[in-house]
Amino acid sequence: MVGNGKMNPSSEAEEEGVKSLLKWAAKYGIEVSESCSSLGLGHCLGVSCFPGAGGRGVAALRPISKGELLLKVPKSALITTDFLLSRDETLSLALKAHPSLSSTKVFTVCLLYEINKGKASPWHPYFLHLPRSYSILAAFGELETQALQVDYAIWAAQKAVTKAKYEWEQAFTLMKELKLKPPLLTFRAWIWATGTISSRTLHIPWDEAGCLCPVGDFFNYAAPTEDPDSFENVENWQNEHAKDDLDIHHSQRLTDGGYEEDVAAYCFYAKKNYNVGEQVLLSYGTYTNLELLEYYGFLLEDNPNEKVFIPLDLDMHSLSCWPKESLYIHQNGRPSFALMCALRLWATPPRQRKSIGHLAYSGCPISKGNEIYVMKWIGKKCDALLKEMPTSVEEDKSLVHLIDKMVEYENLREWVKEASAVFGGEFGDNNILKAAYGVEGDNELTSLNLDKVLEPPCLTTEEFLKGLQA
Repeated sequence: MVGNGKMNPSSEAEEEGVKSLLKWAAKYGIEVSESCSSLGLGHCLGVSCFPGAGGRGVAALRPISKGELLLKVPKSALITTDFLLSRDETLSLALKAHPSLSSTKVFTVCLLYEINKGKASPWHPYFLHLPRSYSILAAFGELETQALQVDYAIWAAQKAVTKAKYEWEQAFTLMKELKLKPPLLTFRAWIWATGTISSRTLHIPWDEAGCLCPVGDFFNYAAPTEDPDSFENVENWQNEHAKDDLDIHHSQRLTDGGYEEDVAAYCFYAKKNYNVGEQVLLSYGTYTNLELLEYYGFLLEDNPNEKVFIPLDLDMHSLSCWPKESLYIHQNGRPSFALMCALRLWATPPRQRKSIGHLAYSGCPISKGNEIYVMKWIGKKCDALLKEMPTSVEEDKSLVHLIDKMVEYENLREWVKEASAVFGGEFGDNNILKAAYGVEGDNELTSLNLDKVLEPPCLTTEEFLKGLQA
């Protein structure tokens, strides 16, 4: 991704806000360059805007070499659970009465409690620059959930919402004991705090919940470019699969940096060479688009780690020793190693499987006819799945355009009427628009916007920010 190389935030107000944040950051020992630009960061970076490529991000102000240290954020500037507890006896004592809360739930409560302090919090300038909304799966309403269309994605969204509600209910008593302001007790405020922690925390060795890293979270995401199927035999595949398991459990939130005890700072490094003006990106790990949406609230149009799962018959699973999550198709259309092994064995006559099964398990083609049969089967299966989808790719693009226009409508039903008209009236029978009709009676849009999240409903962004200053 290449930017214009200039300090070009999307508005004058945002530019002034970033300047203010960087001045605050400098007081905490975060390296901010005064010689390059008022929006300089460290000695080689600058805050810039990359429309269509992550929005606000970090640009290279000079050529940068792979492995070069980009930025150091001192431990004193990190927001961690233990530091927040060490600064507030009331919070620490209250938490002792709730030992069953997980580390992430504790951090979520601590974040809301710290925000509740308003200007008294040393991180107040940082809080003012946090996003007002997140698009993580837990923030999805019925409309957004049904728009996912694929069963396993819909289930993931429903599970995320249910989990968030359960965690909020578990933490609600503690938050009331801490006397949080009413707007910060709401479920939507909990979703906002959950989104902040899920999408912005970095891995630290002493707390599974991670830490918030002011300024260090300016970097946008780059998917790892290594091909997860670039192994030559079963042993390599198993090793690679074990690494994927680590990613699934998020044991390492950031792969291009980490907390270094010897310098007591979070250090960020260049993952590759960068030219002047190019956006400097970091990799948070290997994620599918659904996982990116669930934890970070965005997806990539071209994600080398994307996976598509196709349903397999029971006899195919019975023949395969591979876990179900390894049987998928990549975004480029290439079947995974495990899927090809399983299908090659399934397409082999039963009487021959014992004698030549070792070829399938080693990833070798069994025969030309077997290979053609398997690839044709995959093609027919994918074609059938696409035809079962309630909308086509062209209709999806039109729907995305219509969803982008939702904010222009005061009454959501008017939006639904236009959407139905665009799809010739037939689209009205689709679950997506049915969900739109079913949005709560006040016709509020389902997107999580902090202007509406933090009640009372009339609270504007400006009023909310003033509330933080109170």
